[in-house]
Amino acid sequence: MTETQKIIEKSRFIATSAHVCGEDEARDFINEISAKYKDATHNCFAYIADNLGNFLRFSDDGEPQGTAGMPMLEVLKSNRLFEAAVVVTRYFGGVKLGAGGLVRAYSGAVAENLSDAQKVLYETCAESSYTVEYPAVDATLRYFSETGANVLNTDYQNEVTFTVAVKKCEEEQFNSNLINRLNGKIKIRKIREYFFPFKL
Repeated sequence: MTETQKIIEKSRFIATSAHVCGEDEARDFINEISAKYKDATHNCFAYIADNLGNFLRFSDDGEPQGTAGMPMLEVLKSNRLFEAAVVVTRYFGGVKLGAGGLVRAYSGAVAENLSDAQKVLYETCAESSYTVEYPAVDATLRYFSETGANVLNTDYQNEVTFTVAVKKCEEEQFNSNLINRLNGKIKIRKIREYFFPFKL
């Protein structure tokens, strides 16, 4: 969850974004933020709740129609984000912004928030175990760091076994390069494949 704030013409805009899996999670998130800021003038929201862009909703929550929820949704779309929800809370400061000003304020609040948020790309990953002897541990860890591999677990026994997730499309090259670097002194066992949130 990421929260950012900005003041525009004495009104305070608080943007809160989160990863959501499905409409139930999206609604729970919106209800949570609306309860947190229940004294606010408006709690407008937008979300794309699935990974295909089919389940999307928005609300102006009392702002003039088309000035809040839809512009917020368009920012999510333009960033090509899925399974994402955002609420922009407004505490009215006494200065009316007009329709154009509201669109800029709400879309700008979301864009600024998303620039600070950690974004991930869900891709098919290959999870495997990599077992090496202790003298090869440093070289193995260095390789994982250089390639941005996701080390999920490390088990120190007579040998050291790393459980690692890499993009399936990069698995073959990843393994080949590591085998070459360690002169073949490594045991690799494929565990499973699944969708994994790789950092962008």
